Amino acid sequence: MSKLWQKGKSTSHPLIEKYTVGKDPVLDLEIMPYDIMASRAHAKMLQKIGILTSSELQKILKALDSINVDKVTITAADEDCHTVIENFLVQKIGQTGKKIHTGRSRNDQVLTAFRLYKLDHLGSIQKETLALSKLFATQAKKYKNIPMPGYSHTQQAMLSSVGHWLMSFAESLADDAGFLNSILAYLSQNPLGSAAGFGVVIPLDRAFTAKELGFKKIQKNSLYCQSSRGKFESLYLEGLIQVMLTLAKFAGDMILFTSREFAFFDLPDFLVTGSSIMPQKRNLDIMEILRANLSLCISHQLTVKNIAKVYPSGYNRDFQLLKEPVIETTRIVSDSLAVTNLFLKNLKPDEKSIRSKIMPDIFMADEANDLVLKKGVPFRDAYLQVSKNHSKTHDLKKNLKSKISPGAPGNFL
Repeated sequence: MSKLWQKGKSTSHPLIEKYTVGKDPVLDLEIMPYDIMASRAHAKMLQKIGILTSSELQKILKALDSINVDKVTITAADEDCHTVIENFLVQKIGQTGKKIHTGRSRNDQVLTAFRLYKLDHLGSIQKETLALSKLFATQAKKYKNIPMPGYSHTQQAMLSSVGHWLMSFAESLADDAGFLNSILAYLSQNPLGSAAGFGVVIPLDRAFTAKELGFKKIQKNSLYCQSSRGKFESLYLEGLIQVMLTLAKFAGDMILFTSREFAFFDLPDFLVTGSSIMPQKRNLDIMEILRANLSLCISHQLTVKNIAKVYPSGYNRDFQLLKEPVIETTRIVSDSLAVTNLFLKNLKPDEKSIRSKIMPDIFMADEANDLVLKKGVPFRDAYLQVSKNHSKTHDLKKNLKSKISPGAPGNFL
């Protein structure tokens, strides 16, 4: 198949072709459905402004609908999904297929398809994040009365509860979902019709394609459309990283709290792996991989920022390399949400084991505050008094209920 930019019979050297095409034949299979969507909207707009007849539009739409993305193979010779689609149209409907690129550059074609990809996946991840937040809240309510040590500097600090601990992740994920929602609004700008970055002499109706594709508005300045590459991807990844920061924190806690030294939770065998040499081992590999995947996601965002930094205004081929870190991070985050959901549904606290780990001095701060509240002792004096003489026994559940400040273990729901 001929490339969209090819003139005459001249071809690139095979080594140049291989190097510049890179991983696009694989990555573009992810983007291809969105390019078909954008091509449909563009064709409808061309008919609206008189470039295509109604008959030509129907031929193009029917041909686009007939593309089975699951059966498409993109080769290095094809270069990318955009070339495959246009060549398919020409083969399928002849000269009419050649009109699809009117008023459009591969620059805004790629930009639009990839923007639609990000909006679609970010919307799904936002919903998955909110659903996981609700599951954490449900589990928090279920286990709100099970005492559990709270930690500071990795040392027992004050009494908390399993529910209070779980609710911290519920609230964090709710914030993450809200942040993703704001990013969705920011990204929802239509770049289609900006062409190569400098517009065209054809009176394109960019507001029409924006509405067709579900964008909130058009990204007006055609040069800024190209200059937003990297910026938009970086913001998209920042939203995903915020989700991963929450999930990785949970993973780190679980690795610690399920060790034999802690033994706060029971896990079914299908959530753990074993050792090839030590029969007793029950390894929490799922959480270790999740924890490490946070680092991968952060490195992907740094890659995007480094690719996009300080280039001359306009399109640069460097931007092609933005696809892989975005697509890979999207996969990681979606999978991480799914495995955390499965893990959380099967997590059961071992109350007896947890209670056995609670140290008597964990109540000292509470005792100091009691002296302030009940006897009017200045806190610093109460602090010193309790440090020398404190009670050895406390009713754990009564202690939890006594913590009534907003968000505290006795008042977090």
